[in-house]
Amino acid sequence: MGLFERILVIFQKKDVTVKTPQTPAPIPVAEPAAPPTEAIPAERAPVVEEQRPAVPPDEKEPTTAQPDIKEVKPVSDKITAGHVHMSGCTGCEVALADNYAGLLTLLDKYVDWVYDLTLIDVRHIPEMDVALVEGSVCINDRISVEEIRETRKKAKIVVALGSCATYGNITRFCRGGQQNQPQHEAYLPIGDLIKVDVYLPGCGPSPQLIRNVCVAAYLLLKGNADQQALATAYLKPLMMLPERGTSACFCDLMYEVIDQGLCIGCGACAAACPVRAITHEYGKPQGQRDLCIKCGACYNQCPRSWYSFDVVNQYESIMETIDAAMEP
Repeated sequence: MGLFERILVIFQKKDVTVKTPQTPAPIPVAEPAAPPTEAIPAERAPVVEEQRPAVPPDEKEPTTAQPDIKEVKPVSDKITAGHVHMSGCTGCEVALADNYAGLLTLLDKYVDWVYDLTLIDVRHIPEMDVALVEGSVCINDRISVEEIRETRKKAKIVVALGSCATYGNITRFCRGGQQNQPQHEAYLPIGDLIKVDVYLPGCGPSPQLIRNVCVAAYLLLKGNADQQALATAYLKPLMMLPERGTSACFCDLMYEVIDQGLCIGCGACAAACPVRAITHEYGKPQGQRDLCIKCGACYNQCPRSWYSFDVVNQYESIMETIDAAMEP
């Protein structure tokens, strides 16, 4: 027997089909005899493809086709808010962004941001619950006057964000000739043109104050009775702020606090001044009027200028409520 015949016999024993060089067609090989009935070791047992375990009669065999299941996410009852920019430096919006992860929590849970300078696809002021207005209004600019009036019509709550919107701030000095737009001669705080609900003075306001006011506004609009009471107590002093007028500077602090013997020398006014126009001499503040930008930060930070016992008595409860709302 030659070498080729021996190889052919070996392949026949392995139950395979081979091709000979003479014929391209495969040579059918007879199936081997059935194995004996004695038990076959597990390691030598033939493997049957597509073999599935038996399904109990009380259970249905799962099908491979599964219906499309959409992920269900909890959606809170959000309020809508936006940022309206008038004549300002955009520093107040930077203060809003300085909340970092807190801003993401606000946008995720409580606020739908519907209008801003960065939302270029929104050209006109939409309907919204809270409008944060930054900057004073140039009364020589017809578009600015129309926009602030439209904001009052479209928003349920108007917030004067920052000292420019509250008091006019440094734009009070912009009279008689800016280099780029000399025809713009007068800038007024928004409270001189429309009704403002909440004032946030500061150049710019602290990120924590902006965050707290946003949460308090949500609780006032969507919260239960207890939450609405706490939010009202927190927002009430900021709502009553314009009762003393829309002008503020170090001279107001001098006349109403220092000259009345109420100053305690705590240094809050000097720490709040954004241009360092206030220094302390012999334990009392001294202001340089030529540096004052009339932002009102010193007056509003003074603990003797305006005092709310409603906030002081409930401050711990208010802060606990706000901190609980800001948990991620």
